[in-house]
Amino acid sequence: KVFWTFMATLFNRILFPLFTMLRAILSPVAFGVSAVVQQDGKIVLVRQTYATGWHLPGGGVKRGEPPAEAILRELREEIGLTRSEPPELIGLYTRRVWLATSLNAFYRVKGAMFDFKPNFEVSAVLLADPEALPEGVVRGVRRRVAELAGTIPKANHW
Repeated sequence: KVFWTFMATLFNRILFPLFTMLRAILSPVAFGVSAVVQQDGKIVLVRQTYATGWHLPGGGVKRGEPPAEAILRELREEIGLTRSEPPELIGLYTRRVWLATSLNAFYRVKGAMFDFKPNFEVSAVLLADPEALPEGVVRGVRRRVAELAGTIPKANHW
């Protein structure tokens, strides 16, 4: 009995944490959030300072942060969100970026009010008609908007 207690303790306190750390190093996963932010029939697109084209607002989820709180934090940081309805989870999407896998929680945020000021991450905001997206909207955003409109089936990959 002492042997099995020792083995269980060894596994739970040393071997399993080491295995988990090794797995994270060999197969990292980044967790992010993004949202279709709706205001008066239009959607919010952002021009990021570090990427080309128009994107949906969003960003990384901090360690231990609930994703619904993360998207609201990101919207406050990126577009100056001041008020909205609670975020509605639309789905989870995966994407491979270099060696890492990216998992993205995709939300719809209705009734958004914001006070945008250019910042470190976002240089411009555009309120766009979802049925007539402007030139320069990236492919993944076009797919998400079409999925929400019901014109294409929902995918699992961003």
